[in-house]
Amino acid sequence: MRRIRRLVHLVLFCPISKGLQSRLPGIKVKYLLVVWLGIFVGSWVAYMHYSSYSELCRGHVCRMIICDQYKKGIISGSTCKDLCEKHSLLFQHCLSSSPTQQVYSGLWREREVIIKCGIEEALRADSHPDSVPRRDVVLFDKPTRGTSMDEFKEMLLNFLKSNLGDQPSLAALVGRIITMADVNQDGKVSLAEAKSIWALLQLNEFLLMLSLHEKEHTSKLLGHCGDLYVTEKIPHTSLYGVDVPPFLQSLLPSVVHQIIHQWFAPAWPRRAKIAIGLLEFVEEIFHGTYGNFYICETSFKNVGYNDKYDFKMVNLRKVAMEMTIRGFLKGRHCEQNVDCTYGKDCMATCDKLMKQCKSDVVQPNLAKVCGLLQDYLLYGAPLELKEELQKQLRTCMTLSGLASQMEVHHSLVLNNLKTLLWKKISNTKYS
Repeated sequence: MRRIRRLVHLVLFCPISKGLQSRLPGIKVKYLLVVWLGIFVGSWVAYMHYSSYSELCRGHVCRMIICDQYKKGIISGSTCKDLCEKHSLLFQHCLSSSPTQQVYSGLWREREVIIKCGIEEALRADSHPDSVPRRDVVLFDKPTRGTSMDEFKEMLLNFLKSNLGDQPSLAALVGRIITMADVNQDGKVSLAEAKSIWALLQLNEFLLMLSLHEKEHTSKLLGHCGDLYVTEKIPHTSLYGVDVPPFLQSLLPSVVHQIIHQWFAPAWPRRAKIAIGLLEFVEEIFHGTYGNFYICETSFKNVGYNDKYDFKMVNLRKVAMEMTIRGFLKGRHCEQNVDCTYGKDCMATCDKLMKQCKSDVVQPNLAKVCGLLQDYLLYGAPLELKEELQKQLRTCMTLSGLASQMEVHHSLVLNNLKTLLWKKISNTKYS
């Protein structure tokens, strides 16, 4: 035991001692150096992980802000009492990818949920981490005291027009928002209720969730408190069912990624069902009830499915409204097409003569989704189907965003692909 302690002492504190080899014959200095370096690197990785976690994961700050404003009567919502008084809405695992957008898995009423909250004001450099920032001054400033119900409805309608375009269905959406805002269901909307729903509508993901609720391809909204909101948890948050851990992604070659995905992917008929749901979602957001929407980061990490293998859009923050993209491109200076990119892959063309971006997105949703589905569907596909499937996917991937192609041709390609997949799995247990 004494020898072991002495060995550990020498490894940790005297790794490059000149007399080490004479004290420990048979053990080479270089091996002890490797052990010492391993301990050092491991400690450094653990420290960086903890530092990154504490910066990204600030659910306690989010809860403190929301509950402070709820107790002051500034905000309201269906989950406020459970969050701030009964403490039955529980934050569990941190899923945040940005300090300003807090995302947690949680538990509410014996159900697994996702909790989302923004804390931009809480992270200002001049704010103490444990102090309660005055977000009510900035975020919860509308509507003001004295605003009538008719004026609030007009505010909502104008806001929706500026974000979704002048759609004939907006009046019905305003009615739905008013119903959601009336938490206590007394037929009236209090100032706290109005401020809460107004703050929520400023969040792109929440507005999209309201606009795309009909086909159930997005998470169900379960409740809110101020601008914190709770949705259902999607069991599988990747198209392949499992994802390579972030710390291994940069180390493993793409071929290994592909093999791992193929191993853990659902059976082909299940994948076909998920793909049909994704194609239906593309159809839904193309000239839908509330206008056009674009997927601006087409990745298998942003789409998933539930336990019944029904498609679910996991990350609506990667979906943008047409009005938002047009506003971004309008008058934007450019030298090449890449300068006209909104998000990751919503790209328009650059007018090199005028040095300004054009307004039409080059590659439509359907072409990008077909590129995503190519490897997903062709691997393990039935032999009698594979050639035709590959042909249709290639045709789909060549679609452009030009207005001349956007109507009949896109619908034809999409319906042909859906029909091909559906025929293969219809009248089976997978349908």
